[in-house]
Amino acid sequence: MSMSFEEISTEKEGEIKRIPKTIDIFNVPEMAPSYKVTYFNITALGEPIRFLLSYGGIEFEDCRVEMEQWPQIKPNMPFGQLPILEHNGKKIPQSLAICRYLAKQVKLAGNDDWENLEIDSIVETINDLRQCIGKYHYESDEKVKERERAILFNEKMPFLLDRLENVAKDNNGHFALGRLTWADLYFVSLLEYINFMLKKDLIENRPNLIAVKNNVLNVPAIKEWIEKRPKTNM
Repeated sequence: MSMSFEEISTEKEGEIKRIPKTIDIFNVPEMAPSYKVTYFNITALGEPIRFLLSYGGIEFEDCRVEMEQWPQIKPNMPFGQLPILEHNGKKIPQSLAICRYLAKQVKLAGNDDWENLEIDSIVETINDLRQCIGKYHYESDEKVKERERAILFNEKMPFLLDRLENVAKDNNGHFALGRLTWADLYFVSLLEYINFMLKKDLIENRPNLIAVKNNVLNVPAIKEWIEKRPKTNM
């Protein structure tokens, strides 16, 4: 038990008397998580956000939208898109902006502007790669898709992956600053979805990119998240 005081009026005009009021500290309603992540029931662009929150030990509400629900929910989103991060009644869209914010909160950003630039440049490169793969995967015209496949597998992917492999080698199994940053978490959290789109392992036979993956997956908080998160096929 703990004590607080409440004020009550007495019969004497103008007199205020303070009496103790008991509060049962064992029956206080549980506070809701201060963060809420809303995204579809897949990994994809929602997973980097979930990884960062999990890494930082920040409790969050993991709100997953089924595809058939999306048309009703979309008009209520700030720019009609997901994911969004909610905090203190505000809804913020744009996954990369959210990740940059959370990276600072969980100490996975750089120590100065130049270090942040180094991290951001890798993240943007990873995002370029993801968009190239997505363009190929979601192409509905089979003739166009076959042409895109040849460009992607023979030109774009080897070009970008060779350079990312070298960056990871220079940074001892990381993408920047020779240590764990949010660029590593961003890449690894997207791998499952990228592999789903490619129908192959993006980083096979690339030991330094595999090292990046292992360095992230061996973080206890990330291991815990992966074990408890909902199971999806992408």
